[in-house]
Amino acid sequence: MDLTLRIVGYVRSPLSDRETAPRFETENAPPAEIVLDPAYRTAAGSLEAGQEILLFTWLHQADRSCQEVHPRCDTSRPLTGVFSTRSPDRPNPIGLHQVRLTAIDGDVLAVAYLEAIDGTPVIDIKPLADRGGKG
Repeated sequence: MDLTLRIVGYVRSPLSDRETAPRFETENAPPAEIVLDPAYRTAAGSLEAGQEILLFTWLHQADRSCQEVHPRCDTSRPLTGVFSTRSPDRPNPIGLHQVRLTAIDGDVLAVAYLEAIDGTPVIDIKPLADRGGKG
């Protein structure tokens, strides 16, 4: 059984730390770029600017021992199990981000809007499901 996780690229973003990063892409998250490993250039060959995609990231600064959080870091809210939140703190810190591709330039995918911090590893990219039967 192959249980190897491959990093396909990295986030390039003005966000430098998780404490000041927005909690959702809709909370003033900035445009960002995904810099693909050149080995995966062919895998991105059918992506197009304007397309909605899902990015899966490895939130490498997460607390992997965490099982409960205050939603959106608001301590006035009761602790909630991490599987009911989008917190990066969780046993396996896989981030799921819906973004729109705004441009593609070689190995660089420009996206709007992404709450992941600079240097976050990208582990997969998937187009949004087409409910019309394609893809």
